[in-house]
Amino acid sequence: MGSGKTTIGGLLAKALNYSFIDLDKFIEKKEGLSVSKIFQTKGELYFRAQERKYLELLLDSSKQIVLSLGGETPCYYDTMDYIVSHNDVKSLYLNAGIDILANRLKNENQTRPILSHIKNIDDIKEFIAKHLFERNLFYKRAHFQIKTDKKTLKKIVVEIQQKLS
Repeated sequence: MGSGKTTIGGLLAKALNYSFIDLDKFIEKKEGLSVSKIFQTKGELYFRAQERKYLELLLDSSKQIVLSLGGETPCYYDTMDYIVSHNDVKSLYLNAGIDILANRLKNENQTRPILSHIKNIDDIKEFIAKHLFERNLFYKRAHFQIKTDKKTLKKIVVEIQQKLS
C-alpha cells in the first residue's frame, strides 16, 4: 500500500504498449461490489478465493498486461509460488522505505479502511513496519526487487524495462 503499484504499473504498461489491470478494480468490476463491500457482505475467505480465481484467469490469458496486485495477494494460499513459477510472468516488488510509505499514507485513513483507526504518523510507521515484516518473505521472492526511494517515476519505469529486457 502506497508503494506506487497503480501509478508505476500504468506508466509501465503505457511504455510497453500493454494493457494495465489493477486486480482489485478487476474484481470489483466482475463482482459488482467494492472490495470493502465484498469483505463486509461475503467475508475475507470469499474475497481471497475470488482474488485467486481472477488472478489465475488473468495470468493464464494470452494478453500482454501489467497487473497490479493488492499488497496481501502474494501472501495467501500458494499464490507467490504460482506467480513465480508461471511461464511468461515476471514479478516485481516495488520496495519503498517505511518513511516514504508513511508520508504517502498519512492522509489516506479516510479512503483506506485498513488505516481508519490510525491517527498519527508514528502509528502509521508501526503499522507499515509490522505488515512489511509479515509480508517480506513473500515479497522478496519476486523475480525483481526495485528500490523506489528517491527515484522519479520515469527512472523507476526505465529501471523496470531494463530488468525485463
